[in-house]
Amino acid sequence: MSPNARGALFMVLSMCAFAGEDAFLKFAFQDVPRGMAFTLFGLIAMTICAILSLRAGEAVFPKSFLSRGLLIRSGIELIGRLFYTLSIAFVSLSLTSVILQATPLVVTLGAALLFAEKVGPRRWIAMLIGFAGVILILRPTPEMFDPLVIFPVIGMLGFAGRDLATRASPPHVSGRQLGTLGFIVVTVAGLVIWAFDPRLPQGASAAAWGAIVVAALFGTVAYNALTTAMRSGEIGVVAPFRYSRLLVALVIAYLAFGERPDAITLLGGALIVATGLYTLLRTGRRAQAV
Repeated sequence: MSPNARGALFMVLSMCAFAGEDAFLKFAFQDVPRGMAFTLFGLIAMTICAILSLRAGEAVFPKSFLSRGLLIRSGIELIGRLFYTLSIAFVSLSLTSVILQATPLVVTLGAALLFAEKVGPRRWIAMLIGFAGVILILRPTPEMFDPLVIFPVIGMLGFAGRDLATRASPPHVSGRQLGTLGFIVVTVAGLVIWAFDPRLPQGASAAAWGAIVVAALFGTVAYNALTTAMRSGEIGVVAPFRYSRLLVALVIAYLAFGERPDAITLLGGALIVATGLYTLLRTGRRAQAV
């Protein structure tokens, strides 16, 4: 399997698992306060990653965790996690997932600026069209604009920065170790949210507690698969496969939460997905020509 194909495969796996994580967390938020639920989610997932590292015979907390690059990565991820948690709590799952589809465009832009990956004029135009799709979804008019959509936008920028930092992270740090670090950040984000909303659950169902555990399992798979994807192949080829998350998330939002995205939201999402697929096809043709 080529590096690009491997990266694409793991990116699809990661996005499907992230969509499942989102759905179970949103379900848990109905009974369990957000800060508590997210803190427990981070602790469980961190423990799973730590156990996997021990089973693999590697250090759970390597000295590299204190390196400047990984500290910057953690700070960026903390911002992304904080605002993404607020998003899935206060914004519809379908709208949050659609806005996240701008992440590959931001990652591709970052790869061109930071890693000198070649991006031709047509791909730049495609990225601009993709951002036009984001603007359609945000609807920045006094009558239509919902200020809460700033949560998923900032979350999306944080995740894009984390992905780029993952590419630049020390290669000797495994996906399991990065997962442990990442879920420490998730736990901190949960504690921050909990500090502003220090409620305790009132009669939370067993299903809600179970949903947190299942979300942690999905999150562990998603995080490790994403790390593998971002370290495989060209970022410009692998990143567009993030769009698989949109399809899964919209289906889950429709079946599990009864959400019905309107025509403008779907049109904006279609523009974003179309530009991502175009970027993928252009990159594939260029590779064949070489």
